[in-house]
Amino acid sequence: MQRTFPLLDPRLVERTENLRLVLGCVRKEERNPLLIEDQPWEVRFDNLYPNVHWSQEKGLFECWYNPFIVCEATSDTPDEEKRRIPYRPGEREMGLCYAQSRDGIVWEKPALGLVEFEGSTDNNLVMRDIHGVGVYYDRFDPDPARRYKALTSVRTATSPDGLRWTLRECPDIGAIGDTHNNLFWDERTRRYVGFTRLWKDRQRIVARTESPDFVSWTKAEEVLRASDDSPHRQVYELIVFPCSSGYLGIAAVLDTESDCVDCELAWSPDTIVWRRVAEGLPLIPRGEEGSWDHGCIYAAAYPIITEKELLLYYAGGNDTHMSWRKTGLGLARLRPDGFAGWRPVGTRGKGELVTASIVCSAPDLTISADAEDGSIRAEVVGAEGFSLESCRRISANVTDCAVNWGEGTTLAPFVGKTITLRFELLDATLYSIGFSG
Repeated sequence: MQRTFPLLDPRLVERTENLRLVLGCVRKEERNPLLIEDQPWEVRFDNLYPNVHWSQEKGLFECWYNPFIVCEATSDTPDEEKRRIPYRPGEREMGLCYAQSRDGIVWEKPALGLVEFEGSTDNNLVMRDIHGVGVYYDRFDPDPARRYKALTSVRTATSPDGLRWTLRECPDIGAIGDTHNNLFWDERTRRYVGFTRLWKDRQRIVARTESPDFVSWTKAEEVLRASDDSPHRQVYELIVFPCSSGYLGIAAVLDTESDCVDCELAWSPDTIVWRRVAEGLPLIPRGEEGSWDHGCIYAAAYPIITEKELLLYYAGGNDTHMSWRKTGLGLARLRPDGFAGWRPVGTRGKGELVTASIVCSAPDLTISADAEDGSIRAEVVGAEGFSLESCRRISANVTDCAVNWGEGTTLAPFVGKTITLRFELLDATLYSIGFSG
């Protein structure tokens, strides 16, 4: 049984020397954008607020996305005039649409016959007159009628299939919720945890709410806002999910001076206190000028984790937030455990990381790292026979690779005991450690 510890968790790191925490390098899908505005009811994708899920039961990728199905400014303004005047929203209505895919690349928008639009149900709408719907597949709920759950600006919803939804008013949360609302079941606290938006002092504020049963909810409370030294970089949304013994959040950060939106990473031990990871640097960079995702990036809920890679779907816009932008669905990929890792400062740099005390839970120490241009060695601090000098160098890009101190040497003598590990990095990035065997 493999247990993995991502080293972006500050509780795991006692000290570092000549290292810095760097974001993983994403690879964008060459066929992006994967979904575009091509149906009469997809008047303006805007922020899209995509939710992507791999359904093992259906053998499908599923996507729920939030276009404006009514946007008078977009519909009533000729393209020639859009080049001369600024975008002003006017009367708008958002809907929730459903798409599916066998491979996560080629998407189908099925005619569902569920929701009327302009006199016809020949569309892929599953809700309308809602805002910022976050969809979550709940494998923990024993009631199959509540397998899919959703959080909107002022309501919650449940569904047996992700298509036919039962909505419920939810005034207790007390949030405006004009954002990508999102939620998940937290196995540690045995609560549903949701994230929404408040407004304070003309600032967009990320707020948190929780529920033991998906019926009664706590009043939303602030958990994240713009840094004091950068009040113009407002946190527009925060997509949150469990990661090992902590939680990760992918924040959309709106720069109110440039009107662009970047996608940044945050970490929390409890979903309440948040710490930025490489603040100011994008996890999914915007594209070059003139590209389809040059102006705005909004992460989907949620990353899809496979054995080979992390799939990060996102909404990309070709222009700034308050513009006549076109938006599409994109895909970026990361290596396993690749959200962030420790790397030496400088070219051909050398650095050292010492962990906090950690319980050795299995006989094999493993690492996930990019070291094809350098090397990594490890030692058990203070343990004879487990020094840096006796450790075989790892000089490759690896995932859950066993560390070796010689033929037949394992951590078996330390299983169940607390140990401290020291790593030497030479021009390499260390993402996570683990115990297996």
